[in-house]
Amino acid sequence: MSTPTPEQSTPQAAAELYELGQIPPLGVVPKKMHAMVIRKERHGRPAVAMLPEVVEVPAIGPNEVLVYVMAAGVNYNGVWAALGKPLSPIDVHKQAYHVAGSDASGVVWAVGSGVRSWKVGDEVIVHCNMTCGECHHCNGGNPMLCRSQQIWGYETTHGSFAQFCKVQAQQLLPKPKHLTWAEAGCYMLVHATAWRMLYGHPPHVLKPAMNVLVWGGSGGLGTMAIQICKAAGANAIAVVSSADKGEYCMELGAKAWINRKDFKCWGAMPDPDDADKYAAWSNEAKKFGKAIWAITGGVDVDIVFEHPGEDTFPVSALVVRRGGMVVFCAGTTGYLITFDARYVWMRQKRIQGSHFASKFEADEANHLVMDKRVTAGLSRTFPFKDTAQAHELMADNRHPPGNMAIAVNATAEGCRNLGESVAAQEVR
Repeated sequence: MSTPTPEQSTPQAAAELYELGQIPPLGVVPKKMHAMVIRKERHGRPAVAMLPEVVEVPAIGPNEVLVYVMAAGVNYNGVWAALGKPLSPIDVHKQAYHVAGSDASGVVWAVGSGVRSWKVGDEVIVHCNMTCGECHHCNGGNPMLCRSQQIWGYETTHGSFAQFCKVQAQQLLPKPKHLTWAEAGCYMLVHATAWRMLYGHPPHVLKPAMNVLVWGGSGGLGTMAIQICKAAGANAIAVVSSADKGEYCMELGAKAWINRKDFKCWGAMPDPDDADKYAAWSNEAKKFGKAIWAITGGVDVDIVFEHPGEDTFPVSALVVRRGGMVVFCAGTTGYLITFDARYVWMRQKRIQGSHFASKFEADEANHLVMDKRVTAGLSRTFPFKDTAQAHELMADNRHPPGNMAIAVNATAEGCRNLGESVAAQEVR
């Protein structure tokens, strides 16, 4: 039996609230929903900040879609939202509470009057870029430069850690049919971010035989960057903190890996006027560079794929080649970035900030997954009640390699395709 279309579904009255995994009649929207909620007065560690509550199902506008969330992805946006640092998302969107979650897989449950590309019952994944859709940047330019651009589930509420989420219609992409709900719900934020970092800033775009240094190679961003490099015929060199993580990167297609714990050049760059400290840092940083040369045959890397920020940026700016690019999308170890500007201007290196991706780029990235050239990299699926626990692991860098997912309306055991389950009104 196939998923019924809206025309085939008989209108039914909605209960006020359904339990997780209890599927309402297709297209019938209840008044309330279960959600993992952050409130300003309890900002702090995820275990304190993220608590289950029953809240109103959000109403959608003409160009918006309501998605029945099957699974959601765990990423650092949730940690930042819980901490309220560097700012409280509630101060950004001005709502009474915040539902985090910037990755989702699910089923279209209701569409606004202006939506034409999607219908109730469609199986989708969600990308997290929200824009106005009307400015010159959104129409023929670069939507990431839209002055209204926001990251859904971080700068806006009604994210994916809830039974239903509200998104712009343009945020939807088709769910790869071969993936489970958990796999489909965990990868788009990191995958599209990595794609834009490697392809979105010409002329420094990924090409065959390029050497790319990938920080945090076994993490969500790193695992996607490695696979994208492999698909392009480029050489990813993963930087990790243990041998088992290095081997994991090799399984994904990395050319080689380096253990950062073998070097002592991390943190803010010492003042060059302090000759002893600067010499000690420089010697260690050059030792790291020689470890790269041992892999590349004596040449510097073309691109450094950066996101730790404060701890690693001075070395990244040093080891990238003349005319190469250090591209970064975050600062998970801190935002006060230092580097020796002499190496940058005299060797004409590019320092490039990068922020998520446009729908076009997200769609390009998703086709690699649909074509089975990139995997979702799912390492662990948590039940909905353990959403905060998953974020605690990420906050402490104790999470497993790859990507983590939260089973919302799907079961943690399998997160199988909805398919006949919608028609049968049960999640298998």
